[in-house]
Amino acid sequence: MDLFDTTELTLTAAMRGSTAREAALSDNLANVDTPGYVRKDVDFHSALQSALAGSGAGSSTTDSTLDGMSFSATPDGSTPMRVDGNTIDVDKESSELSQNALEYQSLEQVARSRIEILQSAMGASS
Repeated sequence: MDLFDTTELTLTAAMRGSTAREAALSDNLANVDTPGYVRKDVDFHSALQSALAGSGAGSSTTDSTLDGMSFSATPDGSTPMRVDGNTIDVDKESSELSQNALEYQSLEQVARSRIEILQSAMGASS
């Protein structure tokens, strides 16, 4: 088993994606009163699915794609526009931010568990 196998690289990429999404959602909330501000989001789930489906999980191409993957916020035109041209709904953004935080915590726990398994296999005490 490689130390940085596809699972580890996927977890790391997902955590980077979740971090980028948290920044985008926080920016949205910070700009709730900015006229003309268009909501932004990071769809890292689709990017990860594409990377994993591209050459098949476990291939060196997939692993190098996951390792170098970066995520950026893109405008989300699917939300309704207010009279001032702003597309932010505070309740929706707060909900998305909470959901994203829970997802990040779950990813972090899985990554931590994997490290603990490796430490146990090496005979190291926690």
